[in-house]
Order: sequence, then C-alpha cells, then structure tokens
Amino acid sequence: MPEDQASRQPASPVEDTPVSAGEDMYASHKKVYPREVHGIFANLRTLGVAVLLGLYYGVAWLSWDGHQAVLLDLPARKFYIFGLTFWPQDFFYFAWLLIIAALALFYVTSLAGRLWCGYACPQTVWTEIFLWFERKIEGSRNQQIKRDKQDMSLAKFRVKATKHFVWIVFSLYTGFTFVGYFTPIRELTTAMITFNLGPWETFWVFFYGFATYGNAGWMREQVCIYMCPYARFQSAMFDRDTLVIAYDEQRGEPRGSRKKNVDPQQAGLGDCVDCTLCVQVCPTGIDIRDGLQYQCIGCAACVDVCDEVMDKMGYSKGLVRYTTEHAMAGQPTRILRPRTIMYALLLLVLSLGLVYAISQRTPLQLDVIRDRNSLYRETSEGLVENVYTLKIINMAEHARRFRVAVSGAESGLDDLQLVMADALVDVPPGEVISLPVSVRIDPVQLKRASSEVVFTLSAEDDPNLTSNRNARFLGPVLSR
Repeated sequence: MPEDQASRQPASPVEDTPVSAGEDMYASHKKVYPREVHGIFANLRTLGVAVLLGLYYGVAWLSWDGHQAVLLDLPARKFYIFGLTFWPQDFFYFAWLLIIAALALFYVTSLAGRLWCGYACPQTVWTEIFLWFERKIEGSRNQQIKRDKQDMSLAKFRVKATKHFVWIVFSLYTGFTFVGYFTPIRELTTAMITFNLGPWETFWVFFYGFATYGNAGWMREQVCIYMCPYARFQSAMFDRDTLVIAYDEQRGEPRGSRKKNVDPQQAGLGDCVDCTLCVQVCPTGIDIRDGLQYQCIGCAACVDVCDEVMDKMGYSKGLVRYTTEHAMAGQPTRILRPRTIMYALLLLVLSLGLVYAISQRTPLQLDVIRDRNSLYRETSEGLVENVYTLKIINMAEHARRFRVAVSGAESGLDDLQLVMADALVDVPPGEVISLPVSVRIDPVQLKRASSEVVFTLSAEDDPNLTSNRNARFLGPVLSR
C-alpha cells in the first residue's frame, strides 16, 4: 500500500465514523459503504457465497427417480428429499433436525464465535452478492460516496436505475427459485413463460423477492444489528476461550499515522497507523479497535485488510486477528471444556439417533381407535365383541394391499376372531383409510376385565413390511 494511503486521515465523519455500541437507538441511519477487501478470509467468504448460492439455485433443477430431487409438495402432502419421501406424519423428523441444527449453531459459536454469521448466514450471503453487483455497476467505495453526494443527474439516475434493476431481477429470480421448491420448478417455468402462474405462486415469488431486495439491498447491516435475535443472545455462549476477532491493543497503541520509513518505537507509536481501513471494510460499520462488540459478525474483513497494511508497512501480521481473550492475556486457550464437550456429545447422540430412526423408518403406519360408545357387547352366539377403527396410512409411492391380523397370545386369548368386510385392504399411495373391524372371543377365555391384544398390518407384496399396534379388549370375567 502506498505511504500516503497508509498515513491518510478519515475521509469524513459520515462515512468513516463507526457505529457505537451506545449510540442513540433513534439516531438517523448512516449508510455503510463497505470497501472491497482481498485476502484469505475474503476468499473463504467468496467460496462460501458461491457454494451456498450454487446449491440454492442449482438443487431445485436436479431430478431424482422421476421427480424433483428436493420438492415440498404441500397439496399432495409429499416431501421429496433426494431418495426419501416424507409425509406430514414424519414431521417429528424435521423437528429433530431443527434441534440438531440449533445445537450445531451453539457448538460452533462456543468454539469459533459468530462464524455462521460471517460466512453462511443467508443475510450475509445475499448481502455479499448484492454488494458485488453494486461495485460492478457503481464502482469503488469512494466512487459510491462521491456519487451519493452529487445532485441527481441523468448519469447518476442511469447508474442507480441500472443497479436497482439488476437487484430486482436477481431478487425475483430468488423468489422464483424459492417457490420452485414447493411447485415443480419446470412446471413453474412453463407457467411463468405462458403467463399462467397461479395467484399463490405469484404472491410468494414477489413476496420473497421483495424480502430479498429489502434485506440485502437496503437494510443490510440493520438486519444483523437490530432484527437478528442471535446477535443479542450469542454472548451467552461466549467465554474467554471462544475464538473472536480482536485488536491487539497492547501492540497497536498509541496509534498514529507515519511514513513507512519511520521507526514506530522512536516515534512513540504502536503498530496501528490509524488508516481506518478496518472500519471501511466492515460490513456493519464498527471499529474493531473499540473491543468486542455484538455488532461484529466475525467476517474477518478487518483481519485481511490489516494484514495487508502490516505487510506493506513492514510490520508483522496479526494486529487484528482471530484469537481468544485468554490468548490476548497471555494465557493458554482450552478447546476442550465442559460446554464444548457437552455440545459435541449431544450432537453426536442426536445425529446418530436421527440417522438410525430414518434408516429404520417404514412407509406404513397403523393406529387403532377403540369404540368408546360401549365397553363391549354380546353377540347372538354368546361371544364378547369389541369394535375398533383402524387408521391405515400407506406412505409408499405406490398402492399396496395389506392383511390385518389380531393376536392376544400374551394375554392368554388364543381364539380371537377378527371380523371385517374384506380379508385384504387396498390403500392408495399417500392415503389414509379408516377400516371398521370387530374382535370376538368366547367369554370363558377371559381371565380379566381388560386384556391386551395386538393388531398386525402386513403388506402382501413385502411380508417384512409390517406394523404392530397394541389395544385393549374389554369384557366380563365369568366367575369360576
């Protein structure tokens, strides 16, 4: 970096003044103009944006076994996740997955601070791509500041209109892709080309597009600072061994500008040249030299730019770096500590449990509802009868024929009779049918007023596919 750049003072208080943690919450918003930065963490952030956006926009077009690879088909109540098909009855798997995701976030936060915010949060990812569009169209940070201070002109209007047009088109395509995960995206494309989009599809394309345009184009860091609850409670997961971005005050102070050939020790200065570049590259507009702040999203842009300045000034890197509070105080950092061990164990157990549960999942469900209008009744043959309603759910992709059986061997009921309209039951794919049945037995066999019976549902085309459900059989106990 040129010497004059390293020694220059802040351009203006509006553009370079950081957001203070104690700033009046009713103060008017000052637009943040993040400066473009290059370095290892910037490259990692770019890679993360490319991968995540590539997955978001690309997976919707993948096919798997004749249908869209990831499709949440709400009207048909089918949720395709690559080779798996889930139904509303499988919702607890989704809840399970959300718990794992929350624990993973807590675990990563306890280890590496706001790594999620800086590299993978949707707000960060889409803001990065919107900033990229803005730089390509409006130019560098200084050009943007200069243009915004100018009066409106035809040239300024043309540039601004072009930028917002690109933002809006990209936002609408984002909304279109979002809807494409609920309506097959190829059908959605055909409907859009022929101007035949349904009202709900149209609403959600524009709603999600508008949300993307507003959050990533206009609100940006305000979402992170004022709207995101994670910024407020993440400090509860921090300790002095958590990896954070910190400014080495002992090494950097007293800060001050100087020429490259000036010895900072002789000048009574620290390594910080007070170039304010760490403020200019910050997407939330804070000054990392003020210490750890909840507005910091951990993107490490200040680390990259400070290392570049240190390189060109001939100083060692790391004035601003990833570190821990213990390391800054010269104490050892512990990665293995009670909270990280607890999070890791919980994640391992829950993840293995989810994998096992899905691997053992059967596309069949049986519920037994006993008729509560009468405890039991006696038939003309002198048998005791209980009435039940079987709820059979076929979660397979094709129709299946099932056989129903009942057993009471564990309760000593050996001669149970199952009475139903047909011996076999046909259930269409994804359907729930109600099947009334009755169970009869000679009252002589009853040893107690309430006995346990087991209904078994088995598929004719796959004898290994079965579902069992317990129920109670009520009747009189004959005195002996």
